Amino acid sequence: MVKQSIFGRISQLAKANINALLDQAEDPQKMLDQMVRDYTNNIAEAESAVAQTIGNLRMLQADYNEDVKNAQDWGNKALAASRKADEYRAAGDTVDAQKFDNLAKVAIQRQMTAESEAKAAEPSIASQTEVVDKLKTGLDQMKNKLNQLTAKRNELVARSKTAAAQSQVHDALKSIDIMDPTSEVGRFEEKIRREEAKVLGQQELASSSLDAQFNQLEDLGEQTEIEARLAALKSGGSKPAIGAGAPASAEATVDEADFDKL
Repeated sequence: MVKQSIFGRISQLAKANINALLDQAEDPQKMLDQMVRDYTNNIAEAESAVAQTIGNLRMLQADYNEDVKNAQDWGNKALAASRKADEYRAAGDTVDAQKFDNLAKVAIQRQMTAESEAKAAEPSIASQTEVVDKLKTGLDQMKNKLNQLTAKRNELVARSKTAAAQSQVHDALKSIDIMDPTSEVGRFEEKIRREEAKVLGQQELASSSLDAQFNQLEDLGEQTEIEARLAALKSGGSKPAIGAGAPASAEATVDEADFDKL
């Protein structure tokens, strides 16, 4: 019963459609891991059962071979005893002749017993041999399936890791996209641009203020010279320079007709 159960399990696992099972699984990798464990455990159990079955078969074969040998030996002894009886009978010794005839009969009886035992063992040996062959075949198929499972699992794990790595790279590229205004690089660049614009504005403002100060200084110097020349005229000093034009501020308050009155 145990052998039949093991053989049935081996046959079922060996015929399993791995791809179909994976299609139905919610998590193929976990299912493959479990199937690898199941196959490994069942293979170990099957190997033990196959070894035991082979051992039993070898014992049957040894007993069978011993029965066959015993049958041959008893047959030879029966023949030798019969010939010895014939020799004694030819010599007129009927007593010893009968004795060896009886020995021949005993030998023949034991020969028949050994032959009967050997013949009775033949069906069991044939059946056990068939079971062992099937178990070996099923075990080989299970090992092949285990190799397929292991290869499939390794392939899926490798593909999963590759996909995860590609996803990480994609996410990393998105996070450092300098053209994205919402990215850290974009915000930092915008901050620098504002600071640069502020500096330009400050420079322009400072330049405009400096020009105004120089203009004020020029106006003040001109007004001072006008006042100085006017004071010289009143005191009878030197005349104004020939060709010197009147300052714009003085001309703005003088009427040209007043010069005709001089």
